[in-house]
Amino acid sequence: MTEHFNEQLNEWKKQVEKTNERFPERKEQFVNKSDIEIDPLYYPKEDQVDGEYSEKVGFPGQYPYTRGIQPSMYRNRFWTMRQYAGFGSAEETNKRFRYLLEQGQTGLSVAFDLPTQIGYDSDDPMSEGEVGKVGVAIDSLEDMETLLEGIPLDQVSTSMTINAPASVLLCMYIAVAEKQGVPKEKVTGTIQNDILKEYIARGTYIYPPKPSMRLITNIFEYCANEVPKFNTISISGYHIREAGSTAVQEVAFTLANGMAYVDAAIESGLAVDQFAPRLAFFFNAHNNFFEEAAKFRAARRIWAKMMKEKYQAQNEKSWRLRFHTQTGGSTLTAQQPDNNIVRVALQALSAVLGGTQSLHTNSRDEALALPTEESARIALRTQQIIAHESGVADTVDPLAGSYYVEQMTDEIEKEVMEYLDRIEEMGGAVQAVEEGYMQREIHQTAYETQKKIESQEEIIVGMNEFKIEEEVHEDLLRVDEQLEQRQVNQVQNIRGQRDQSQVDEQLNKLKQAAQTDENLMPYILDCVKSYATVGEICHVLRDEFGEYTGM
Repeated sequence: MTEHFNEQLNEWKKQVEKTNERFPERKEQFVNKSDIEIDPLYYPKEDQVDGEYSEKVGFPGQYPYTRGIQPSMYRNRFWTMRQYAGFGSAEETNKRFRYLLEQGQTGLSVAFDLPTQIGYDSDDPMSEGEVGKVGVAIDSLEDMETLLEGIPLDQVSTSMTINAPASVLLCMYIAVAEKQGVPKEKVTGTIQNDILKEYIARGTYIYPPKPSMRLITNIFEYCANEVPKFNTISISGYHIREAGSTAVQEVAFTLANGMAYVDAAIESGLAVDQFAPRLAFFFNAHNNFFEEAAKFRAARRIWAKMMKEKYQAQNEKSWRLRFHTQTGGSTLTAQQPDNNIVRVALQALSAVLGGTQSLHTNSRDEALALPTEESARIALRTQQIIAHESGVADTVDPLAGSYYVEQMTDEIEKEVMEYLDRIEEMGGAVQAVEEGYMQREIHQTAYETQKKIESQEEIIVGMNEFKIEEEVHEDLLRVDEQLEQRQVNQVQNIRGQRDQSQVDEQLNKLKQAAQTDENLMPYILDCVKSYATVGEICHVLRDEFGEYTGM
């Protein structure tokens, strides 16, 4: 037992040395305010070690990654501070991106408007009243060029929250990078591309499950060969939690969806180690601090076991659950919005102590409107204060060994596995979605939670207790009502200026390819480069694949 522990410890020390050669530690010496030196890692003494510690907890950077996927975590580099932004036009959002980068943000995250998310152009009748409201309007490559103007795509990684038309927006991003002179193999970022959770919780789907899964595996295959540094999916528990799930359900349903994507990719002919290292996850962080930190630790351990044991992955990178975290939008209150700053700080801290790779902190006013510049700055400063002033990033996984946290991690793992076994008995996540199982579980949980809030069994400070009379908020961000007409004019101008015969030719090639088993990504990229619009490309695929209309 002690011998195995010492082997793990020595291996960890070698990993740290190797990491430090690539990325030197942030400081020459880590000390607290009392001038006490902070060790890189704390672990039990030899005479306190038991087999369970080595098997369940272990060391960071080692299977099963309970303590983190990197051996030294934030001692070398902080998590990526990736603030989600997007509103109005591409030009306005570009200004917000550049402002956030100037304020110290280290990665971009794009919010798209509802028409873009469901594959409609701004001048489509279905888009009326929604253009630029909940995110940026992107109709053609020209909009994407404007959105990313002045942002070097070989230096900044970008996350895009887009699902049903993910292939189209990814191709636009690749095309802009090429115009900047950045080769595909140097492009970094993440595309959400998680359609199963759209059927479960969010609703921005276009096509039925089977062709949607085809598009996802097409992206896996294309990026494995052409854009190897891009994360091809962000398997999302965030929206499952926003819909009302518990922390256990969030992890269980997310990992079940992850298994479905792995199964689909293997079925399409890909080897597991060919695509699994680029899978990424996206989780929520809520207010129950220790539960959230334990949730992240449990999720890492379960995924590592599944990839190693169930899927027989050989590459250690395939075992590592890499994840982005966003603080809980559904926990924000319209009443006393400044209270949300405190909620977000606690949630962000749980994500950091849970070992997140990147983080978005919500703004105080998001229950009322899109965030103002001042609110977005406070949200970013929250992360920077945690990073630079709290000391929590100076040692790896400081919660490890807590009786409470370790037992909570075990309990969450146990309950998640019970859900996963149930879903597997049904035939997997796709079948469970089609039967409405996950949806019913989430709806029941959301109903029970709402009853507790209404009865004040669950206190929401400032909303159902500790209330005050409040004034109307005048300083909210409002999207210019003239934007929609400007965006409509712009997309119509693009259609008038482009080579229509070239567009028609590329769209027709896409249509023909969709009738075969070919990978559609090269055809979509050619359409994008001809300035075919998001709506035109998605309508071709709608005609071939049909539309999903729900349960």
